[in-house]
Amino acid sequence: MEKKNNLLILGVFIALGLIVLGISINSGLRSFSNKERVVTVKGLAEQYMKATDATISIGVSFTGDEPKSLTSTLNGKIAKITEYLKSKGYNTLITGNLYIYDSKSYYEERWNGDNYVKVKKDRYRASRDITIKLKDVEKAADITNSIDNDLINRDLSSDVTCSYAFPELNSIKPQLIAESTKNARAAGEQFAKDSKSKLGKIKTATQGQISIAGQYYDEEDSNATSPSEPYLQKARVVSTIVFFLED
Repeated sequence: MEKKNNLLILGVFIALGLIVLGISINSGLRSFSNKERVVTVKGLAEQYMKATDATISIGVSFTGDEPKSLTSTLNGKIAKITEYLKSKGYNTLITGNLYIYDSKSYYEERWNGDNYVKVKKDRYRASRDITIKLKDVEKAADITNSIDNDLINRDLSSDVTCSYAFPELNSIKPQLIAESTKNARAAGEQFAKDSKSKLGKIKTATQGQISIAGQYYDEEDSNATSPSEPYLQKARVVSTIVFFLED
């Protein structure tokens, strides 16, 4: 009888142990499941950057075989262009140094359809430029076209171009990252609300590379709309964040 009671007591303890173990396993599985409930969202941030200033460059060049006469012709044209610019009120001009390139040859080979033949060419190229700095970046393109046309009409045709200087990307980078993270969290919170959950802590986060879209930027992001104005660029960043979801 005593042996039977001992076996009964042992059976009760084993049963209780199995119940506790089951509860523990179930609790652990639920906890593990909760930790793996996640949502992946993306946050986009964009910001326009306006040029700080513009530079109009007027390039003048001539080719010839005599450096002395070439230099004289070049400087004569530079003087006439300078006179015209000052008459238009551009008194702060920067005239670059004279540069002469020597090709070391008076001939070059060209294909005439049957074979290569030697053709006479100018040995030297002399070049010099004039630059104008402008703060009114919105009018810089129109001013450039006006100067180009005026020089053509005065038989002073030159290579007239316009370039822009933009703020350093690092000056807006922290703001872009903060904005993209904020937008990602807002998307995550909306998802959590729709699924009757709560948004938890960040599991992982990846900040995408900041891209630039604009007429004067070679690595334009194909997903970003490029500003039509030449004095504007658009910085763009996409952050990918994985949040835990909680009941």
